[in-house]
Amino acid sequence: MTTTGAVESKGAATRALILETAMRLFQERGYGKTTMRAIAEAAGVSVGNAYYYFSSKEQLIQGFYDRLQQEHAEAARQVLANETDLARRLGGVLHAWLDVAEPYHQFAAQFFINAADPASPLSPFSEDSEASREASIRIHADAVHGAATKMDPQLLEVLPELAWLGNMGLCLFWVHDRSEGRTQSHKLVDRCVPVAARLIKMSRYPIAKTLIREVADVAVEFGITRRTGYTKPRSS
Repeated sequence: MTTTGAVESKGAATRALILETAMRLFQERGYGKTTMRAIAEAAGVSVGNAYYYFSSKEQLIQGFYDRLQQEHAEAARQVLANETDLARRLGGVLHAWLDVAEPYHQFAAQFFINAADPASPLSPFSEDSEASREASIRIHADAVHGAATKMDPQLLEVLPELAWLGNMGLCLFWVHDRSEGRTQSHKLVDRCVPVAARLIKMSRYPIAKTLIREVADVAVEFGITRRTGYTKPRSS
């Protein structure tokens, strides 16, 4: 390994250590009571070094969001590689999200109190969250475009982001879910996704196409979603 490579590897390890330490302290002490100084001390790095990798606690949470999306993509990989049925792909993606998020449920509500504020950088709709938001939408786009289901092209343009918004709604339910292992959240996916998939399939029939297109237009007009332009992923 070159000197530059060794430095980059050490930097990545230090960054990961700081992030892991922060997540542990947030869980033990709470988000509000955990300072950057406490995180640095627990990680065994200087305060200046902690700020070098993460300029604030909010940026630490952004780092957590980014890592969660990477874990989500990996967890959803198998179902997206093996299933062509739309309901199974969408459901598999949501179940995968619940699985990777489960270890963080205990302290997730502390994040979402801040994330619920539209002005907060922790909001999933903020500019600061753009990278993790787009990564998550891409997962849902892969689920939609990789399905064998035929649907109206106009709906297809907005469906990845609508699916992501559904994931955000599931996230809110999950935060409040006190069932063991979040079984109620998994049941919600199993009940809702097949219904959504049937509605999506109806979009190619004239009797439903006009209504569904109007819904898609309203979603775009009022900024609920965009015409994302996501396309079917290329085969590797």
